[in-house]
Amino acid sequence: MPNITIEGPPIKDMDKKRELVRELTDVAAGAYGLPRETIIIVIKENLPDNVAIGGTLLSDRKKPPEEKR
Repeated sequence: MPNITIEGPPIKDMDKKRELVRELTDVAAGAYGLPRETIIIVIKENLPDNVAIGGTLLSDRKKPPEEKR
């Protein structure tokens, strides 16, 4: 059984999360030629307090100013 693991920021919108796993499942099932029921997907959601780039936590990085509309 293929196992797909995705790591990233939390996805708060459950409909978007459902869409993500549905589409990944469809693509993997097609690529492997296996039934959808054999595809396992694990989503690991990482808060910005738990991820660092270049020694700086994402939560400590300055956010770019929002563009004026």
